[in-house]
Amino acid sequence: MADKINAEERTAFGKGAARKLRAAGRIPAVVYGHGTDPVHISLPGHELSLIVRRANAVLDLDLPSGGQLALVKDVQKDPVRQIIEHVDLLVVRSGERVEVEVPVVLTGETLGGTVATLDSASLLLSVEATSIPQHLTVDIEGAEDGFQLTAGQVELPRGAKLAGDPEALVVGVANAPSETALENEAEGESAEGDLVAEDAEPAAAEA
Repeated sequence: MADKINAEERTAFGKGAARKLRAAGRIPAVVYGHGTDPVHISLPGHELSLIVRRANAVLDLDLPSGGQLALVKDVQKDPVRQIIEHVDLLVVRSGERVEVEVPVVLTGETLGGTVATLDSASLLLSVEATSIPQHLTVDIEGAEDGFQLTAGQVELPRGAKLAGDPEALVVGVANAPSETALENEAEGESAEGDLVAEDAEPAAAEA
């Protein structure tokens, strides 16, 4: 489902213009795709920040020229403050299929004494642009040591098709390592660190 959001076309560009927009609570963005010329717009910052928390959000842009569906393709943030600085939007049409990475979420608890490893955090799906699932749920309740689930075995929403490798491992379950094994691993790492430090001493002395 698309999120309706007000969009205003931009006529001023550059870092200075972008800073003024953000100071006014709006975020610069560009809409492109389907052979159309890129359209530079601005979007309301607070509303946009809530929408892009979801993966593969689709916006229903309310433009002066009319409505336009667009998939959030890239969100650029300030690396320190994590404030949205710019958004790239890909033009999509109702009924059109797109390929997107959809996150995998595990639910349930494996059998006592085992642990689950998520090998594929997301799966590439071909879905309708207006029906992109927020995530794929994989139930591991009661799974035992040796349990494995591949991408082709994951239950997909109606209309969705797997676009990636069906043999890719999504989740595996194995017996949890014993305390002794963990201690031995920790001791091995410690010994390796000591060896590196000893090797470095002569070089330090020569310097």
